[in-house]
Amino acid sequence: MNRLLEEDIDRLIEKKNVYEAFIDKTIMVTGAGGLLGSIIVLGFLKYSLASNKRIHVVALVHNLEKAKRIFGGYASCKFLEFIEHDVINEFCYTERQIDYIIHGASITASHMFVSNPVETIRTALFGTENILKFAKACKVKGIIYLSSLEVYGKMVGKENKVSLVSEGDYGYIDILNVRSSYSESKRMVENMFMSYAKEYAVSAKIARLAQTFGPGISYTDRRVFAEFLRNAVEGNDIILHTKGETVRNYCYTVDAAAAILYILLYGGIGEAYNVSGDETTISIYDMAQMVCKQSKKDIDIIVKDDIDASMGYNPVIKIELDNRKLKELGWRSSTNINSMIDRTLEYMQVEFETGEWRKHAVKDKTE
Repeated sequence: MNRLLEEDIDRLIEKKNVYEAFIDKTIMVTGAGGLLGSIIVLGFLKYSLASNKRIHVVALVHNLEKAKRIFGGYASCKFLEFIEHDVINEFCYTERQIDYIIHGASITASHMFVSNPVETIRTALFGTENILKFAKACKVKGIIYLSSLEVYGKMVGKENKVSLVSEGDYGYIDILNVRSSYSESKRMVENMFMSYAKEYAVSAKIARLAQTFGPGISYTDRRVFAEFLRNAVEGNDIILHTKGETVRNYCYTVDAAAAILYILLYGGIGEAYNVSGDETTISIYDMAQMVCKQSKKDIDIIVKDDIDASMGYNPVIKIELDNRKLKELGWRSSTNINSMIDRTLEYMQVEFETGEWRKHAVKDKTE
């Protein structure tokens, strides 16, 4: 495992009061092969191995081979059980009593929201209902949905300034825009979670995540920040297909993982919580500038402003998630945007130099 990711996992499991609550429990994580899912699973495994106190993890993954590669030596851990399963299919599991569920399975690649909008919606709605039905039948102690800042949409009348957005604020989403397949299905899933809480007393909670990055991201990740960092590593100019006017805040991977556990344990049933870091609000253009500055290569920014609908870019938004409600649970952010970029850039530099990603790059891009 990359040294920086190992360091981050060590930082995560220092929150012993959180992990002690999961001892002798079984946690199911859907989307366990994703960025946050894998970090959460690694935290449970490393804590269990270090303390010799059992936290059993049932990891639902879409591709078992890829998941085992992501987890490396931890893939054979005695506390880990893989299940290769597409959540769009009904789920049944009787080997153990599941105590908690972290539901992160989702289509997350922006271009897929446009090229495969039906699959995006079906995975969100049908996949989530399958997991909620299972949670209801198991009478789990808690289930959390990993939602997104995209549920807020665009704040009407405030397009020219950054809006501080709390959990009760909602803006406009164009439901006739195919790209909205992601944001609208996220909204519907949140309502489904709340409906299961109301009608069936399922202990359902929601984490609304700002964009999250840090060590552990795939070298071939196609999100904007990853493109910037990859260009910095490879010494290529950063190409902007927009003017980079979108402003949002971000969250470091282990900060987000910790927030999810705090909400799962201490959050109110039927409640949503913004998950964002402090001192992380920045525009796309300013982030590109920061990456250029922190890069060891002589690179520059080229603004083409030639956006095409097939790219799956979100409309320009300027929002900052208000994380005060999350902080009331005892959670605190540890990493600002400068440190996020610095550590992730160093992580990707190591990944590039080892070259392991090249063996799987073509296949991973198609998944």
